[in-house]
Amino acid sequence: MTQIAIALFDRFTALDAVGPYEMLCRLPDAETVFVAERTGPVVNDRGELTLVAGKTFADVVNPDIVLVPGGPGQAAQMENEALLAWLRTVDAATTWTTSVCTGSLLLAAAGLLDGRRATSHWLALDTLKTFGADPTGERVVTDGKYVTAAGVSSGIDMGLTLVGRIAGDDHAQAVQLLTEYDPQPPYDAGAPQKAPAALVEEFRGKSRFILQ
Repeated sequence: MTQIAIALFDRFTALDAVGPYEMLCRLPDAETVFVAERTGPVVNDRGELTLVAGKTFADVVNPDIVLVPGGPGQAAQMENEALLAWLRTVDAATTWTTSVCTGSLLLAAAGLLDGRRATSHWLALDTLKTFGADPTGERVVTDGKYVTAAGVSSGIDMGLTLVGRIAGDDHAQAVQLLTEYDPQPPYDAGAPQKAPAALVEEFRGKSRFILQ
């Protein structure tokens, strides 16, 4: 059994957790647990969607895969020793330690990305560097057992990448087909290099990264 532990905290971004979940839960013999400091409902950054943490950090001590989502609530977790200490503890035995969006800042705050190549939401890359990581603008970055994904939707790519690494290309392609993951966006503005300059500057000028 491969245990996948997805960490939750108040004001997480839903797709950061659910996107990779939809890929990873299709691994052979996979068990997914949603874990938080306390069991019970955890509300997303919009206050409109709730996931339920069925386990506490103390309950989950030896997961094979750890996934840390991002979201505006990440800022309040940067000094939450309950979460950071759990990440350090389970990371000692994980096969894969992963993140989506600003979840990589939490991995970095726990000291897990020192000197490692990693990515995050494009607005958070400079902050990632201040925590000792080597930030890149790539969509999915693998450095050893650490797999980080850029903003929000890239968590799906990260999850599918990991499915391929664990279960093989044929299985990953089957997951892609059955989930009909065939992106054909109506616009080509999904990265700062492609988006209208005015939009990029507007969001760069805001106080937090984005998604508040």
